[in-house]
Amino acid sequence: MIQRLLIIGWSAIVFLISSLTLPALAADLTSGAKLFEVQCAGCHANGGNIVRRGKTLKLKALQQNGYATEAAIAGIVTNGKNNMSPYKDRLNQAQIQDVSAYVLDRAKKGWK
Repeated sequence: MIQRLLIIGWSAIVFLISSLTLPALAADLTSGAKLFEVQCAGCHANGGNIVRRGKTLKLKALQQNGYATEAAIAGIVTNGKNNMSPYKDRLNQAQIQDVSAYVLDRAKKGWK
């Protein structure tokens, strides 16, 4: 009986531990700002877009185009789309996360 309870107890503990998800590492907005200035500001200064006016990094445009999350922004940064080149060969995953978080943060603050 005790062995059975121990097995059930350990199974529950293993289940609980395996069902936990570790939080992603927090993005570094300072690093994201620096990366944005070097890699993105040429086309997206102050959240704009010198190539396609309607495809800005302003919150309303991000929402309308389905890119109002860090993950969605990271997808565009990583793989590019239309006139935007992919950055997966220029930036590592942490840098992509940092710049994506920075873009969303600035968008939510109206790029001020």
